[in-house]
Order: sequence, then structure tokens, then C-alpha cells
Amino acid sequence: METEIHVPVGSPVIRKFPIYVDEHNVTDGALRLIKELRPAWDTSLVKTKLFTDGTTNKLVGCYVEESPEDMVLVRVYGNKTELIVDRDNELKSFQVLHANGCAPRLYCTFHNGICYEFMQGDALGTQDVRDPVLLRLIAGEMARIHAIHAHNGCVPKPNLWIKMRKYFSLVATEFTDQASNARNMMTSECQQILDSSLDLSDQRRGPVQDEQLCPIVHAVPGWSRKGQVCAGKASTASSPISFPRIREEVPSKEVLEEEMAWMQQHLSQLGSPVVLCHNDLLCKNIIHNVKEGYVRFIDYEYSSYNYQAFDIGNHFNEFAAGMSQLDYSLYPSRQMQLDWLRTYLKTYKLFTKKGADVSEQELEALYVQVNKFSLASHFFWGFWALIQAKYSSIDFDFLGYAVLRFNQYFKTKPMVMTLKIPE
Repeated sequence: METEIHVPVGSPVIRKFPIYVDEHNVTDGALRLIKELRPAWDTSLVKTKLFTDGTTNKLVGCYVEESPEDMVLVRVYGNKTELIVDRDNELKSFQVLHANGCAPRLYCTFHNGICYEFMQGDALGTQDVRDPVLLRLIAGEMARIHAIHAHNGCVPKPNLWIKMRKYFSLVATEFTDQASNARNMMTSECQQILDSSLDLSDQRRGPVQDEQLCPIVHAVPGWSRKGQVCAGKASTASSPISFPRIREEVPSKEVLEEEMAWMQQHLSQLGSPVVLCHNDLLCKNIIHNVKEGYVRFIDYEYSSYNYQAFDIGNHFNEFAAGMSQLDYSLYPSRQMQLDWLRTYLKTYKLFTKKGADVSEQELEALYVQVNKFSLASHFFWGFWALIQAKYSSIDFDFLGYAVLRFNQYFKTKPMVMTLKIPE
């Protein structure tokens, strides 16, 4: 299919081990894999480091003291993540990106996960991605990935609408007439949290009228794993979500379907090229090697052929701090976006052998495309969060996160729709 990623001829064959790793006891399973991957290591001396930032997977690093740089990462897939992640496509993305110097080595797969090379460097934060030097490094690296050609010579088709339709079908099965017309009342504790977490960004932007927020939409009882909706409060005490005033409800399936159809019709006509995209470039998925002076992207679960503008718009949305703490006042300003996009276009045109000069018309056109596709990013991750709320065993308030993304979509859509691509 034209949406499938094709691995270059001659790429190494991925080893497969018939090992299942218990997500509640990752270390023991990881050591069994290390025996296969590093037979010269004395497993009694192997040290492990548990990484806790993942919201869909469990990740542990294994290494020995004499060579800590040779860390092997063992990722165990989260419960039911096969519903939202195309694992075959993930492996192909890994191989293609590694073949082009953009990803670490993939060592093996096992029944419920993968093992791969640890990438040296520091994961970025919300302030880092705004740094002028790092901002340009990130733009250049994304351009390098977007310039990777389809290896079978076909013209790739975007996977966005296929994926969103799949997500919607999974979400819609959990909606009932009763659920989509009932309001899930919040506890007084949750309301206090909402009242106390009004962000200063509201004051900076001036008073926000009620009609500027998203329209009244309906809650879905049962999505919260804990049986209680507390929009905006993360289940993990170490990573609370702070956010501006929002409504506490999830859109009905009719609203979701109508908006999704509108997006597909409108955004497909914007002329954004279809390229190999990361699709999940939150801050912590960007690794900065300070010594070597470059950045690389990690975690390719959602990589696919997609619209160029979606990948960039999704990254700009992640300036708001990803999963752990949302503040959309951090969305990059127009000037910051133009700086980013100018670097991106220069690099992309160089890699695709289209010169290096960037016209103001090209720059403005990409700016409009990116901000319009940022709307699709909110819907994509809103659907994703609803599915996670139903199935994930990770201790995180996915329902609250979904509410935030859908509300941001409805809040920003009127402004974004005033943007016009220059003639």
C-alpha cells in the first residue's frame, strides 16, 4: 500500500526472541533478553535504570559499569497499545531512519516489545525547544527526515485520515446515547483544582468570553479508570497538569465525526507535501548531544507517511509541555514560528535539491498550513487519550488530557480559520 513504509534493500534482518516480559516485572525479563543480546556480559553485574516518562510503555536500560555508553534499552509495550500503534510500521520506520543516520540501532523484537541502542544526550524540555540554537537544530533535523524518499519509488499517501478513522471507530464503540447526553459531575475537590489552576496566560490574553471556549459538549462516564473524572488533574502526583479554564466535558461522537469530516475536506486541499513524519515530536522525544552539537529524535511508534505541515504543527503544539503539564500560552509566537520555518525550508530544499532560497510567499504558505494542521493534532491525540483512558494500565488521567486537547481545538479553530495561504 502507498501508506506503508518500505525498508531499503539490504537492511539488517531484525532478530526475534520468543520471550514475554511482564510489564509489572520488567527487570527480570530484560535480563533474559540481555543474555541473548550481550552473551559476554555477566548478568549478575548488569545494572538497570528504569525510565518513567513513558505514558504508554515501560522502558528499562541495561548496562555494565565498564561500558555505560553501551546501554541496551528494553521497551515493553503497554496494554492494548496495538490498537493505536502499528507495530510493523514502527519497525519499518526504525529501520529506514537508522539507514539514513537518524535513529539508533534496533537490536531485536520480543513478544511484547523491542530492544534498541541507547542514544547519548539530554532529553529536551519546554524551554530548550525555544532556545534559538536548539530551535534551528530541531528544524534542520525534521527537514532531514522529511527529505527521506520512499524507497520503492511510489508517491506516498498520508496515513493521517486512515489512523484518525480507526481511532474514531474505537472511541465510538464506547459511546452510548445515555453517555453522550449525560454530564459527569465533578467532585468539589476537582472543582477547587480547576478554580485554583487558572493560568496567568488568561490574564495576559485579557478576559476570555464564554463563547470563545468550545461549545457545550457531553461527558462520557466510565472513561476514567478510577471511575471519577477530574479534568486537568493527572493521576500521578509527580506530574500534575496545569491549564487555563476549560470545560469538563468530552465531545459527543456526532460532534467528533462532523469535525473530523470537515478537517479532512479542508486540510487535504492545502497542498502540504506527504513525507516521512515522526508525528510525535514532544520535547522529551528530542535528544541533544551537547558534545557533538546535534539533535536526534527518538520513539517512532507513530511514524508514518503524513502531511509535512502536520508533523510541524504537532511539534508546535508540544511547546505547551506535552503530557505532564499543559500551558498553551507557550505555543510559539508567529515570529518564533517564522524563524523555525525559515530554517526548516532552507534545509528541506537543500536535501531535496530544490535550491536554498526561501521566498516570503513560501514561508507564509507553510506558516498557514502548519497552524491549520495543528488543529488535526489536537483531534488525533484527543482520540488517542480516550482510547488510553479505557485500556491503559499507566497511572495517568488520560480522560483529562483528552478534554484539554479537544477544548484547545475548539478554542483555536476560529482564529486559525482566518489564516489564508497567499496567492
